[in-house]
Amino acid sequence: MAKISRDSDVVELTAQPIFEYGQKVKSLKVVRNDGTYAGKDIGEVLVRKGEIGYVTSIGTFLQQFYIYGTEFIESGNRVGMRGKELEATTDAVPAAVTEATTAEAGIQPANSSGVEA
Repeated sequence: MAKISRDSDVVELTAQPIFEYGQKVKSLKVVRNDGTYAGKDIGEVLVRKGEIGYVTSIGTFLQQFYIYGTEFIESGNRVGMRGKELEATTDAVPAAVTEATTAEAGIQPANSSGVEA
């Protein structure tokens, strides 16, 4: 069995995740298929450096790191990435995601006209 090497002694899980669901992010590196992405050849580029995506899930790895499932628009691939491999863009959370989240939580969105219904 292969030994998994941890590249850091820092346990990210002691803090809140860096990114939020639906947040627009940019890849800081090229990601190639290591054989774990079905339907793509090993070594095939899945995500290009600078490609824009949205965080669709937040998980953990090795009880140490947050993994951000990110849907990249240009390539159409959904890839799990570490926080250090992503950068937040100037756009925070898309309005459609915010509206869907507030609707699921039963929160009424703010009325921009200032008139109560």
